[in-house]
Amino acid sequence: MKQFLFFSLVLISLTSCGVIRTARTKNISYMEATPELPQKSLNVFAPKKAKNAPVLIFIHGGSWHSGRKEIYDFMGNRLAAKGVVSVIIDYPLAPAFQLPAMEDASVQAIQWVKENIDSYGGDPANMYVSGHSAGGHLAALVAVKEEPWKKLGISNPLKGAILNDPAGLDWYWFLTELKEKYNKEDNYDAFTADPAVWKAYSPIYYLESKEIPMLVMEGERTYPGIKLTVERFRKAAEEKGLKVDYSFYPKTKHIPMVTQFFFPWSKGYKDVLKFMEVGQ
Repeated sequence: MKQFLFFSLVLISLTSCGVIRTARTKNISYMEATPELPQKSLNVFAPKKAKNAPVLIFIHGGSWHSGRKEIYDFMGNRLAAKGVVSVIIDYPLAPAFQLPAMEDASVQAIQWVKENIDSYGGDPANMYVSGHSAGGHLAALVAVKEEPWKKLGISNPLKGAILNDPAGLDWYWFLTELKEKYNKEDNYDAFTADPAVWKAYSPIYYLESKEIPMLVMEGERTYPGIKLTVERFRKAAEEKGLKVDYSFYPKTKHIPMVTQFFFPWSKGYKDVLKFMEVGQ
């Protein structure tokens, strides 16, 4: 009986989360194939008849070597039902590609959104980037690094960043000091074995006082590497006088930090919408 009630609630959530009220456009190419990078695409979920709606660009996790945008259709639909134009992107994965390619793809996706999202009812002046785990790391990179934006010849168009249980915020320190304890050579497929790369793609080393506001969401039972580097990142941001909001999720493990978004009433949505000032 309990199982029946659970699945009934899930079904109700699915039918009440705006499937009828949202428009979905999938597999839009934001980056054509080049000798350096593969073709990649994104999905857009928008409230029907949206106009100047806030925009959230989501980068999936998967330890930099797995995952795909389709897994997160549920999040796109629910955000659209809540008045947010959501964009879920794919990006190049390890071992075929490393961090430079992932960073390049992420900023190109955001550039595409900036130039095209008004056609889907989104406001290009009100864009946020988010990501879970490895995606949170990439979201932090594009939020705090100036170099990839200069490479495109544009300024950073983001209004804020939402980092959901982000990995790799100080991967240089972690791989230098703690990799043997936590057996983290498995991340070399994305970060390579070069300490210079570890540092160049650790967001903590690009924190400056002019950076955009950030929200960090952390599960109490997440992985040790995430707990340790989130702590270092928050401390470094505080020392530089940066605005970094923090939301703690008691008894929550790493994967449930993103699967909670299956449920429209979750704390995750409350935190995200509050940070974006949606419905305030």
